[in-house]
Amino acid sequence: MTNEWMKDESLKDIEPYKLEFLQALVFESSNLRKEQLLPFFMAVAKRGQEKNISFSDGEINAIIDVLKKHATPEELEKMNKILSMKAQRNVRH
Repeated sequence: MTNEWMKDESLKDIEPYKLEFLQALVFESSNLRKEQLLPFFMAVAKRGQEKNISFSDGEINAIIDVLKKHATPEELEKMNKILSMKAQRNVRH
């Protein structure tokens, strides 16, 4: 995925440094296997906390929608798996 998604009009209210953080995340996670995703996202969460980067629910939803629009079928499949894992985890808590 290129960084074209960052220019989407629906993301205009999100700080550029947050989008750059996410672009690095997308790039770094692109070649990970399924079993590597959870440790990767835990490390990303820690890195985000260290840099005081957080996202509102509205920002997260807008970003997910935009990423889905710009994703390849393979990327879309990976995103859907991640979102499904997150939803299952939220149901258990």
